[in-house]
Amino acid sequence: MLLLHTCCAPCSAAVIEWLRGQGIYPTLFFFNPNIYPQNEYEIRKNELIRHALSLKMDYIEGDYRHDIWQKSIRGLEDQPERGLRCLECFKMRLFATAHLAAEKGFSQIATTLASSRWKNLRQIAEAGHWAAAQFPNVQFLEKNWRKDGLSERRRILLQENDFYNQTYCGCEYSVSLRLPEASP
Repeated sequence: MLLLHTCCAPCSAAVIEWLRGQGIYPTLFFFNPNIYPQNEYEIRKNELIRHALSLKMDYIEGDYRHDIWQKSIRGLEDQPERGLRCLECFKMRLFATAHLAAEKGFSQIATTLASSRWKNLRQIAEAGHWAAAQFPNVQFLEKNWRKDGLSERRRILLQENDFYNQTYCGCEYSVSLRLPEASP
């Protein structure tokens, strides 16, 4: 059983489609207390729920505790995108995913964060493996969701489903940044 940490509907759609094509029917977990402001959080959450309901998928909503997220990255506010702040953010969110997985009997976790060209895949893998290692019987499914046509499929599904497509990663530190060209 797979618990899939989901960051948004656009990043999730192709991942979900691929997993289901492999016979894997994950439960979605929307846990993103990094998103700012709360209105943006609600829009992204509601888009994901709309997609989950259209596919008749199970989903779990995590708590929106932006204050706790801020404490988890305290001292890293001036870090650049893909810097230590992002790694700590991933660790916080994937720890919560692994914790819930252990609590609910899921054997694997994965994240749609690895579908975004703006994220560092090494940081996501590090955070995912670290989080899963904190809980016996939970494994991290590491996959580059950008390959094998999934980036193009993401674009197509975004249009077909008329998803809200955000223009920044989520936190207040990424709102006004023009992100540099993506890297692995």
